[in-house]
Amino acid sequence: MRLLVLLLLLTGGYANAHQFTPTYPKLELSHMPGIMKADMVLFNDRKEIRYYEVNVFDKEWNPVRFATQSKIIPINYKERKYLTIYLSGKGIKRAKYICSKSKILMTVTKPSIVSSRICSKIK
Repeated sequence: MRLLVLLLLLTGGYANAHQFTPTYPKLELSHMPGIMKADMVLFNDRKEIRYYEVNVFDKEWNPVRFATQSKIIPINYKERKYLTIYLSGKGIKRAKYICSKSKILMTVTKPSIVSSRICSKIK
């Protein structure tokens, strides 16, 4: 019986998501005074996803203002993108999480597709 349960667990479904690293980014000084930055890496491991959205949240999951080159990131399957997140003013102290979320296009009609969100906790 135990072998059967183990076999079912190992051969059950397979879920893959994207990667958003580092897990615990550190805010560093940027080249602009009063601005802190975090360097992040996004890797797309999902064939059906082509876009990801980046957001910053405080400890209560309220949005925090930030700047980056683009909040919606176009990225191909198996591609890696390097992002820099900029925070200023009160946002530096409030920011707790930097998150990426997959964006599903309306043209994708697979019934089993799920949006994924990965968050990194700021040290």
